[in-house]
Amino acid sequence: MKTIGVLTSGGDAPGMNAAIRAVVRTAIFNNMKVLGVKRGYNGLIHGEIDEMDVASVGDIVHRGGTILRTARCQEFKTPEGQKMALDMINHFGIEGMVVIGGDGSFRGAQVLSRMGVPSVAIPGTIDNDIACSDFSIGFDTAVNTVLDAINKIRDTITSHGRANIIQVMGRNAGDIALYAGVGGGAENIIVPEIPFDVDDICNRLLEGKKRGKLSQIIVLAEGVGNASEFAKIIEAKTGIEIRETILGHIQRGGNPTSFDRILASRMGAHAVGLLRDGIGNRVVCIRNNSIIDEDIEKALSMTKEFDKELYALSKVLSI
Repeated sequence: MKTIGVLTSGGDAPGMNAAIRAVVRTAIFNNMKVLGVKRGYNGLIHGEIDEMDVASVGDIVHRGGTILRTARCQEFKTPEGQKMALDMINHFGIEGMVVIGGDGSFRGAQVLSRMGVPSVAIPGTIDNDIACSDFSIGFDTAVNTVLDAINKIRDTITSHGRANIIQVMGRNAGDIALYAGVGGGAENIIVPEIPFDVDDICNRLLEGKKRGKLSQIIVLAEGVGNASEFAKIIEAKTGIEIRETILGHIQRGGNPTSFDRILASRMGAHAVGLLRDGIGNRVVCIRNNSIIDEDIEKALSMTKEFDKELYALSKVLSI
């Protein structure tokens, strides 16, 4: 394989640029040509495609977002859109694709592979909801962004003797809430994967207040509900003054952490190695700190395991 394409799709994640850089430079090192597709599958359909070289990925390893831009594309879900994309792939002489994104992006890579275009998917999503991989690109950065917010919020609520409920992203996954909550010493962590009891949360807050705690943090995963509604319920039950903070898209931006830059670099290089050898229909994963690849059909059928041991530890440490 001598000519490959690379695109980013779905929600952006810190570290995507590091992955693009790794794809481009590893391919060039292996005497392969790389074409960058702008705005995801939408750009693939409409021919927003340019050749990339070593210089085009300079000074991006530390930048958040994606230089290729991203978009969600309903058109690619139709047979007509898929045919248009395949026509563009053939027109530009693309022999294989690297797709960086979440599970929706992976389904697009699956479609391309089924149409005869070997494709390799790289997990790039802050949600960390890709079942086949321990971590996805952008997750560590998002956790550290939330952790920084927890530190700052605790400073101010300590001054007032308040509690704060912090709503974090993650779609239907609670990993951001769990990891940031444990790292930030949250008194309560509410995630979709574990049933919760509002009365138990209230009792823990009241016990903390009785012991003289000046600040209490509740981290709420967005897949469970809205922070404002929870705040009203908890304040009514406990009488503790509580504020809510919805962090929103600040979690998707910013300079990627060292972990995400290295993970992205390793995954990008591995993806190119697969295509160089003519192998497609794969997802690049990290398991036990080893970069491996999984059949995309199998990867999409897997269920993400929530770290119940870490959640149980959070209960112990937050007494």
